[in-house]
Amino acid sequence: MDVRASSVRRARRWVQLAAFLLFLGLASRPAASRLSGLFFWMDPLAGISGMVAARQVTLTLLIGALIALALALVAGRAWCGWLCPLGTVLDWVPGRKPSLPQQARRQEKDLGGNWRRVKYFLLFLILLMALFGNLSLIYLDPITLAARTTSVVVWPALNAIVWQLEQAAYAVPFLRGAVDAFEVTLRGTVLPVSQPVYAAGLVAALLFAGVLALNAVRPRFWCRYLCPLGALLGLVSKVAWLRRTVDAGCISCGQCIRACPMGTIDAEDGYRSNPSECTLCLDCASACPRDGQRFAGHAKPARWQAQDPTRRQFLAATGAAVAGLGLASIDPATVHTAPRLIRPPGAYDPAFASQCIRCGLCISACPTGGLQPGLALVGWSRAWTPMLVPRLGHCDFGCNACGQVCPTGAIPPLALPEKRAAVMGHAYIDHDRCIPWVDGRTCLVCEEMCPLPEKAIQLEEVTWLAPDGQEMSVRRPIVLRERCVGCGICENRCPLAGDAAIRVYTPTDLTAFG
Repeated sequence: MDVRASSVRRARRWVQLAAFLLFLGLASRPAASRLSGLFFWMDPLAGISGMVAARQVTLTLLIGALIALALALVAGRAWCGWLCPLGTVLDWVPGRKPSLPQQARRQEKDLGGNWRRVKYFLLFLILLMALFGNLSLIYLDPITLAARTTSVVVWPALNAIVWQLEQAAYAVPFLRGAVDAFEVTLRGTVLPVSQPVYAAGLVAALLFAGVLALNAVRPRFWCRYLCPLGALLGLVSKVAWLRRTVDAGCISCGQCIRACPMGTIDAEDGYRSNPSECTLCLDCASACPRDGQRFAGHAKPARWQAQDPTRRQFLAATGAAVAGLGLASIDPATVHTAPRLIRPPGAYDPAFASQCIRCGLCISACPTGGLQPGLALVGWSRAWTPMLVPRLGHCDFGCNACGQVCPTGAIPPLALPEKRAAVMGHAYIDHDRCIPWVDGRTCLVCEEMCPLPEKAIQLEEVTWLAPDGQEMSVRRPIVLRERCVGCGICENRCPLAGDAAIRVYTPTDLTAFG
């Protein structure tokens, strides 16, 4: 085995770890900066799909996609083996290794070429639907999948665990100083100030757990059979310059087959590998006892193989895309916008749904936890797009983080004065629940909480007739909707249990209270 190959293989592990930690840092809640979208800029599937669906060119996405595709032209699917955070996690999750045959001359029993083509079918389906402005399947993109899981599962769960440990440690007097120092150092910089909760957290966790569990069937099952980004890079890898080559030193021992996590080395084809499936992990080079393989430059494209996509598959994806678009058109959400569908500031449907790649970065950056992944309320064709749920968290008047971290511009990067003026919805008072309106008791919370310089909620003094017939003066809140921007802090802070007495609705809803 070449010592140089071993060194490069060790370097790959460090690169994987560094890229993974960088991804976690950028996807964390406090990292609300434009750099949060770095991995999405380098994701050609998200970039191309987003620009096609939005019918506009985003410079960062275009440049990042071109860089990633240029890397694939040079080194094939090196992105998958060296930089992809989901691929790194799958490398760390134990997978079933193929048993070495008696004479070590058989290829690992694969699930078959048809399974290998599933990822190409998904790739064509995503791109074809994006052509018609629909990004409903972009949540299958691996970077989107990893970022969303980090946002709504990993960081909230980690914060809850840390909080419980802090509570236990604080009960020990001599540990209190260390806990206080930990809080001062990490709270608000690494960990969120308050515990975020997400209605879709369990769904995201189960989906991600399913991807990991598939490793029990085959190592890197997701990468082999399902990953649409891997399919895109695999097609480009057909003409990649750097590829694996088997030379005369090969003794057909089969050790490379057992070492390959992608199962792409074929004993019946002279122990060659398909460059569309090779992630340049170099595990085969490390396992080879006779230095019988090289990673060298090639000028000619690799030959087409049985497991590569076919014209029939493209036509099938086209038919599926048309059927999916037809089903999307009968979704009630496409006819009437849900009255409680509050989008982030500056984002308006239907353009927003055609630009949002469901990455979850805005959800992670929201300091109040008010931005939530939309599911049933938004309709299946817009699933996982963010919406504001004021009862869980309002839109902070001094924050514009969601627009700063959005990698596609679906949420525009508004300056703070512009963001404060962006109308997301209007507040309406339920006169059957509001304390001053129903009970004649004083409650000033919504008026006091309104952050606008010219308050959108004012108090109107009226005479109220008590049940015993006594007249008394009561100050009741009223909403000046021409001033209201729908930030939701009034709904969030309403002291009533359950639904608030004041609720924010979309600006187009004219049937609400008031």
